[in-house]
Amino acid sequence: MPQTSRLAQHLADLRAERGLSLDQLSEICGVSRASLARIEKAQVSPTTETLGKLCSAYGLSMSRLLALVENEFRPVITASARQRWTDPETGFHRDVVSDAAAGLTGEVLLCHLPAFQTLQYDRPPRPGLEHHLLLLHGALTVTVEARVHSLTPGDCLRYKLFGQSAFQTGETPADYYLYLL
Repeated sequence: MPQTSRLAQHLADLRAERGLSLDQLSEICGVSRASLARIEKAQVSPTTETLGKLCSAYGLSMSRLLALVENEFRPVITASARQRWTDPETGFHRDVVSDAAAGLTGEVLLCHLPAFQTLQYDRPPRPGLEHHLLLLHGALTVTVEARVHSLTPGDCLRYKLFGQSAFQTGETPADYYLYLL
């Protein structure tokens, strides 16, 4: 089964496990009922923003949600075996370097945000989720609960997230590692 179909099925399963109707989930996460239905039927791939809202509704980090689609624990994840998720609207992509597998809590992501793009999240999947962001290339502006941080290559931003956040690039794309605990 293709990853988009597995993700769609997993999202439908999560909703069913919690006893939520599409209307109830729509109310909780702020995504239209029609969009949720199309996502669960694998008719469309969710954007980063939509997936973030669903993760918040289910109390899961995006990496944990995507790892649950895989279902197997591997102690070594080779570069060729990394899972990539791409936002169809912005071109943002994240490679899961190390997922939050059974028994492990930390996650390592390698992210690429193209030039002139913004990713916004209303809230974290779990209040107090710890982030360590290491910028590798480009320039990145990260807003954490209304506080703006302008990063250049080599900078590391560390924070616990309880509210809104945003990631924004200017004329150059940004490549960064994101460590979640």
